[in-house]
Order: sequence, then structure tokens, then C-alpha cells
Amino acid sequence: MLLRLLARFLKPYWPLLIAVIVFQFGQSIASLYLPSLNAEIIDEGVAKNDTGFILSTGAIMLLITLVQVACSIAVVYFGARAAMAVGRDLRGAVFERVGVFSEREVAHFGAPSLITRTTNDVQQVQMLVLMSATLLVSAPILAIGGVIMALREDVQLSWIMVVAVPVLLIAVSLIVSRMVPWFRRQQDRLDGINRVLREQLTGIRVVRAFVREPVEVDRFKDANAAVTQAALMAGRYFALMFPVVMLVLNVSSVAVLWFGAYRIDDGSLQVGSLTAFLQYLLQILGAVMMATMLGFLLPRATVSADRIGEVLETQPSVAPPADPVRETSGSGDVELRGATFAYPGADQPVLRSVSFTARRGETTAIIGSTGSGKTTLIGLLPRLFDVTGGEVLVDGVDVRRLDPDLLWGRIGLVPQKAYLFSGTIASNLRYGNPEASDEELWTALDIAQARDFVEELPEGLDAPIAQGGTNVSGGQRQRLAIARALVKRPEVYVFDDSFSALDTATDARLRAALDRSVGDATRIVVAQRVSTIVDADQILVLDDGEIVGRGTHEELLQTSEEYAEIVASQLTAEEAA
Repeated sequence: MLLRLLARFLKPYWPLLIAVIVFQFGQSIASLYLPSLNAEIIDEGVAKNDTGFILSTGAIMLLITLVQVACSIAVVYFGARAAMAVGRDLRGAVFERVGVFSEREVAHFGAPSLITRTTNDVQQVQMLVLMSATLLVSAPILAIGGVIMALREDVQLSWIMVVAVPVLLIAVSLIVSRMVPWFRRQQDRLDGINRVLREQLTGIRVVRAFVREPVEVDRFKDANAAVTQAALMAGRYFALMFPVVMLVLNVSSVAVLWFGAYRIDDGSLQVGSLTAFLQYLLQILGAVMMATMLGFLLPRATVSADRIGEVLETQPSVAPPADPVRETSGSGDVELRGATFAYPGADQPVLRSVSFTARRGETTAIIGSTGSGKTTLIGLLPRLFDVTGGEVLVDGVDVRRLDPDLLWGRIGLVPQKAYLFSGTIASNLRYGNPEASDEELWTALDIAQARDFVEELPEGLDAPIAQGGTNVSGGQRQRLAIARALVKRPEVYVFDDSFSALDTATDARLRAALDRSVGDATRIVVAQRVSTIVDADQILVLDDGEIVGRGTHEELLQTSEEYAEIVASQLTAEEAA
């Protein structure tokens, strides 16, 4: 998966990669020449007291060093650009894929895991690209070139390299192989800590209301300890890596000096050549150590790439049509024909053979007990998920054949849990219609019975809204969500229990205003409160995923026992008459 991701996302940046390779090659070649020049200074210049040779060779070494520095700067510059671009594209690809997921896929991964995959996992792959760009080419050049240059200086000492390099590679491979499982656990446990933190921040009021702070602190401690344990185990193996590398490096250096000293003593080796051989050996082992750094990053990046690839390769269950319908009559009629929906692996469907028609200019209300499938039914209209049987039609066309933008443009959904985005009141109201004028915003606020409290705010339409709308009350949040749908001016309005936080008087005024302003639109209202739907043109009683009653308020009182029970539980005998 890692190789597939890199091949896909590095492809647009091949000019940067070529530049990195060229400059790494130059940097490595410069590094290989410096020890031999240093040996010449010692053997030819110092030994023979030739100052001119020392100065001329030193000038060449200085020039090579400047080239090496320039190449190093260029490698880091181009490598960083490529790595940052890959990270940006990966985050964009994951976000784009999540954007087309249905609620089923989002629930499968979970919001905390998707956040971790978009941030931490992408960062791990990005870091691997950066380190590879700066080390991947130079490490093998230094290793292979170092062997060749060392053999030029002295062949008899080469047995030290033959022993040292395999020992180092075997030791590093054993350590890295044991780090991989702990990196996987660490990423999974990061999902857990994000999940706990998200729940605690979102449900802070509930936590405080039930005095559960100590319990939540313990939950976070457990999740934090799990991440810490995985990180510590991986860190311990990583901490073992450098002592092993340094041990091999130092033992090898001592061996070169020990056996090289005997060869200098018998005159078969010069001091400069021994110094150069030692430097080349250190370069070889240094290249192996650089590969070790990649070996440290590779397992974690591999795990992260698998997690990112899992998101990118997951096909949404709600797929856009191959040949979408891009124009319809615009009537606004909504029809369900034998609609059935079952979650994957569920024993029983949530909805069974639901059929009804909601017409333009009418209000269709849906009522039922908790868990009867009302919200699931509403989710079928804008294709938050697809029916597993039957059809859902808008303007006489199956929603699975409609162009998604056309479908979503036709429907204005006010969800059960009103959600506002960080910004201002105006930016939230313009979410479905960015070109809406201030006058249109005030009109929508007027209909939604939100004008009064917005006018009381010092900033008015520019009043700030916190993420999720946490700085306004539940009723104000619902009214702003309703106003947002009104600004969009769709043909079909879907209110999923969107009046639950309003008092009875405000609810009545809002419904009357809706009748006056959007009376020609199709309105589908899900409600728990009978007073909200008493004037609806058609009321559907949903029970255990099936429609068990259909008609007006007066008709259902006579024909539907379930509806009569709901009414009796909410209204007095006089109100129900």
C-alpha cells in the first residue's frame, strides 16, 4: 500500500524528485573524494613538508566542501517541497473521499479515526518522503562508493567491512521487525484517545450534570496510558538501535586502527591511507545508519499508509449514477414506493415497504414512537443512504438516477440535531446560497422567528458563532438552522424534528409563517409533538418501520389506535377534540 500511495501521489512532482536525485548524487560524490584528498595531504604534503601541495589540495577540498554544502541545501529544499506537496495532496484526497462517504462509511470508520488518518497518519508518510528525499540516494552511493574507495586505499583491511556491515544490517533488521507491531498498536490507540477526547468535549454538559468528571478523567488516563505503553515499547526498540550502531561503528574503528598500525609499522601502509580507510569505513557505516533512520520511519509510515489506503479504497455505498439525470420537472413531489432499508448484517430491516407521496404545496407529517425509523426514512430522501428495496422518487425520478448536486439543490434538510459552523450568523445562513443578500437573510430570520434575538446582538448578522453553535441556545440554534434552509429556497423542505426545542407559541408562529412564505413548496415534517403536525395535510404514523396510519388529524383519531394513543398522551380531551 505504501508503494502504491507514493507512486500515485509523487507522480506529479517528478521534476522535484529528479532535482533531489541530481543534487544528492553531487553531494555524495563530493563526500567520497574528501577522504582521499585528505590522505594525499598527509602522505604527500605533511610527510614531505610540501606547503604548496598542502595549500593547493586544501583549496580543492574547500571548493568540494562548498559544492557539498550547496548540494545539501538544494536537496533539503526540493525534498521538503515534494514532501509537503505529497502531504497536502494526501490530506486533500482523504478529505475528498470522506466527503462522498455515506453515513454508513463514516460510522464504520468513526470520526476520531478519520481525523487521525487525515492528520497523524498523513504526517508519518510525509516524514518518510522527506527523509527519503534527503537520504535514499546518498546512502547507497556512500555505502557502495565507500567500499570502492576503501579498497583503493588498502585491500587487506577490507575484511573488517565484510564483518561489520552484515552484523550491523542483521542487528538493525531484528530491531525494526519488532517495532512494526507496536507502531500499529500506537496508531490504533491514537484513534481511541481521539474518540474519548471528542466524546468528553462534545458531552461536557452531560459530564458535569452527572458529576462524572472523575470517571471521565480515569477513561482518558486509560486511553492515554495505552498510547504511552505502545509508544514506550516502540521507543525502547528505537533506543536500542543507536547503541548497537555505535557499538559496531566503534569496534570497527578500533579494529582498523589496531590492525592498520601493524601495517604502518612494517611499512606496507601509509598513515594517510589508514586515515582515509577509517573515514571511508565510517562513511559506509554512516550510510547504514542513515538507512537505519529510514528503517525507523518505514514501519510506522507503512502502518499509516495502510490506514490511509483503507479510506481511499473504500467505495461509498451511495455512488453517483453513471448517467445522471440533470434536469427534472421541478414539481417538488416526493414519492416512496415500497421503500425498505436494512443496515448491513442486521436481522430485521429498519423500514419495511414504506409507500407515500408528498405533494407540492402540502405538508406531510411523520410521527411515531422513538426508534420507529422516522430519521432513517428522512435520510433516504437526500440519499444519505440508499434503500435496500423499493424506490425513492423526487420529481418522478429515482434519486439513485439523479445528479447529486441537482438532488441536494432540490432539498432543504434541517436535521434533528441542528449544527452550526464556526463563523458568523451570516456565513451560516449563506451556507446553501452564498449569493444571498442581507435582506434575504433577514427575511429568512423573520420566518424562522429568529429576527428578534439576532437584532439584539451588537454585531447583528456578523455576530460570531462557535463551532457547533455552542454559544447560542438550543432553540436559537434550531431557528438559525431553519433560516439557513429557507435562504436556500429549495422545492422540498424536510424538517427532522426541527421544532423540538421551541416553545409551543414560537412553534405555532413559525408554522404559520412557513405556510405563508413557502406554502407552494413540498414540506415533510418529522415531529414528536402532536401540536406541531395537527394542521398537516397528511399525517403518517410510523411504527416499527411500517406505516400503520395515514390521514389527517381528525381521520386518524377515528381510524388509528396508535395515533390516538400518542394524542392522548400529549393533549387533554378538549385539545384532542
